[in-house]
Amino acid sequence: MTAYLDHAATTPMLPEAVAAMAEEMSHVGNASSLHSSGRRARRVVEEAREQIGAALGAGPSEVVFTAGGTEADNLAVKGLYWARRAGDERRRRVIATPIEHHAVLDPVEWLVTHEGAEVVWAPVDRAGRVDLDGLAELLDDEPHTTSLVTAMWANNEVGTVQPIAEIAELAHRHGVPVHTDAIQAVGHLPVDFAASGVDCLSVSGHKLGGPVSSGALLARRGLDLVPVQHGGGQERGIRSGTLDVAALRALAVATALAVEGLPAEAERVAALRDDLVRAVWKAVPDAVLNGAVPADLDEFGPTLSAQTGLDRLPGNAHFTFPGCEGDSLLYLLDARGVECSTGSACQAGVPQPSHVLLAMGVPEPTARGALRFTLGHTSTTDDVAALAAAIGPVVERARGAGLASS
Repeated sequence: MTAYLDHAATTPMLPEAVAAMAEEMSHVGNASSLHSSGRRARRVVEEAREQIGAALGAGPSEVVFTAGGTEADNLAVKGLYWARRAGDERRRRVIATPIEHHAVLDPVEWLVTHEGAEVVWAPVDRAGRVDLDGLAELLDDEPHTTSLVTAMWANNEVGTVQPIAEIAELAHRHGVPVHTDAIQAVGHLPVDFAASGVDCLSVSGHKLGGPVSSGALLARRGLDLVPVQHGGGQERGIRSGTLDVAALRALAVATALAVEGLPAEAERVAALRDDLVRAVWKAVPDAVLNGAVPADLDEFGPTLSAQTGLDRLPGNAHFTFPGCEGDSLLYLLDARGVECSTGSACQAGVPQPSHVLLAMGVPEPTARGALRFTLGHTSTTDDVAALAAAIGPVVERARGAGLASS
């Protein structure tokens, strides 16, 4: 039996979302058509929009549907940059954090290469948390040249949660809009779009129990966004393309259920996560927990961060294992029926150390020994027990192989 510990990559669809999607797929109708079938499809879309808005603290008109989180991030970063730059040619600067997902980093770098943008990196501490004083200094420095700030709500690798409301407040003092990639946060942490103060927020369905290729960008009323794609003018002209009615209905069902059950589920998953961390430390005492450290774990084991508190995703446990290569550990665990992730990028087939860990000040050799374990709504004590039984022998074997090859 496989222990699936990679929910941050994708989590199984909720049964209710599967049922809603299957039922909707039996109907025909383009939500842009004016006949009866089209109007029925439009009604489903608008009900989904209302449901998602209500769950996430946004008005229905602030929910712009996309085909996933990557599209939402691209629309926010490029759309904001182009709109702001059109209003003032001096606004060439993008402030981003160096720990962003590549769905944000790559659009930023594309703007630098193709659109004359300048990127400035907001500093982060050893836990991967944005340094607010450092961000304030960047914003104070020629704010009229800044087009936007983009900072993820919770990091997909180490699980650290950012002070999003404070970031938005700092940026808004200078009239700078803020985008947050909340793809790992929605359904796992309390997320209130209006209360956060951000201007736009990205959501992805398959991270919270909805279908792959479904998502949304929450964009505050009156926010000027230049479309990334053009066509039929759907979604207020911001995002053209025929709407996937079945996927959006399933996305709405999954979002509502995840948010409704969040307090109890977050507590359950966090308890499993803490058991997992203790099990890893018992088997491998020198394993290092990366990112913000939950308060009830700060007495256990070594850690790269002295920061404690409730500022970590409930289902995230990210370790580095000295003397090991993350890829070797991943394959050895997979052979024992435990599925997880290295959390690091691979380019051209060559494993690279995580840019997140490097930005946090982790030395490159150490960063190569990273593994990310993430739990979700299907996780059980059996999954933790499977990892607990496998991790010690796997690390021992990986270290032995490393010594033999050195």
